[in-house]
Amino acid sequence: MDFDPLVLARIQFGANISFHILFPTINIAMGWVLLFFKLRYLKTGQQGWMDAYGFWVKIFALSFALGVVSGVTMSFQFGTNWPGYMQTVGNIAGPLLAYEILTAFFLEATFLGVMLFGRSRVSERVHTWATFLVAFGNTVSAFWILALNSWMQTPTGFKMVDGKAVVTSWLEVIFNPSLPYRLTHMLIASGLTTAFLVAGLSAYRRLKGDRSDGAKMALKTGVVTAALLIPLQIFVGDMHGLNTFKHQPAKLAAIEGIWHTEKGAPLLLFALPNAETRQNDMAVGIPKLASLIITHDPNGEIRGLNEFAQHPPVGKVFWSFRVMAGVGALMLLVSWLACWQLRRRGQLAPLMLRALVGMTFAGWVATLAGWYVTEIGRQPWLVEGVLTTAQAAGPATGGMVASTLAMYLGLYLVLLTAYVSVLFYMAGKAAGQSGGEAAHLEEKLA
Repeated sequence: MDFDPLVLARIQFGANISFHILFPTINIAMGWVLLFFKLRYLKTGQQGWMDAYGFWVKIFALSFALGVVSGVTMSFQFGTNWPGYMQTVGNIAGPLLAYEILTAFFLEATFLGVMLFGRSRVSERVHTWATFLVAFGNTVSAFWILALNSWMQTPTGFKMVDGKAVVTSWLEVIFNPSLPYRLTHMLIASGLTTAFLVAGLSAYRRLKGDRSDGAKMALKTGVVTAALLIPLQIFVGDMHGLNTFKHQPAKLAAIEGIWHTEKGAPLLLFALPNAETRQNDMAVGIPKLASLIITHDPNGEIRGLNEFAQHPPVGKVFWSFRVMAGVGALMLLVSWLACWQLRRRGQLAPLMLRALVGMTFAGWVATLAGWYVTEIGRQPWLVEGVLTTAQAAGPATGGMVASTLAMYLGLYLVLLTAYVSVLFYMAGKAAGQSGGEAAHLEEKLA
């Protein structure tokens, strides 16, 4: 059987990045949540905050380990599947990746040990500073990765010399036109992912009979954080869309499913993009709303895909964006209803607790869908206007890539299943211990 090595290499890298991104997406914000728990404990002296810290720092450590290990495999692929990438833009990508690695291993990993094992050996102040430095290190690591990814989307501050990108301004490379929007959007996405993870597992503990202060405090923290962040994410997402309209109009046209340049373009709620006829089948939209949102003019003009010699695969980008937006709308509804219940009743109804459990990994779904919009929407370019994906591909055979792809997919499926199972096992075990302690206390009081 003949395998197309380019297609398989793209699938393999997509599978690797999809698995890897799950864990940094949790940990970027989880570090700050842990710092919040610790600071609340120091201010109030309530043991529940420290109990919440003790439970969630274990999940942070597990996620950190999987994130580091899965990130290593991507580095190998630059040499095996995509040698043209480093050959062409290595002068830019190499230093930015090195900064991220130095931040991750020399700041995060060092102080993670103090977070996990050093509280009884150092002062509370030192332990709190260690928590802060791990959270800060995670965020700085994200900054360097997103600086590189944003540069690949909107490259500036370089010139081509003998087929290689040479830096003319590091400030322009790092602070390229899309970095502020992409970085902010990703940091908030991490906050939402963590908020629903915390709320979901805490709700699971409550359903299992856990009435501890730690579970209650974590649940409220997750719900309120989600309710505050989701409107902000919608606002930032709109600004990001305007930036995409300016710098990557073909991607924007694919997101909106616009084939022909038009004024007063509708916002399509549902459609089946047809690449053969170059139009949408079964389209349902709101007249002029896309133009209003994107150009701030109901009769504003949006360039269609037909104006571009090369453009991304429309269906994948179109539907990935709607999955992201749909999950975001569900996040808004669930978090606000949960906040309303907490404010009115002081606790959540069983049905709402179950809804939060069901939304535990909603952030993963939205993040992956958004990442697919970003990465597939850039095709056929690996670096916009500089290097195509095909030009970066290496000489690996289809059979070789197919065999390693199958291995990766099998391993990732096992690891992901184990990770999710362990998280719910830990939550159930914590609930059981809390219930046992409560029963023991009642027995003593009797």
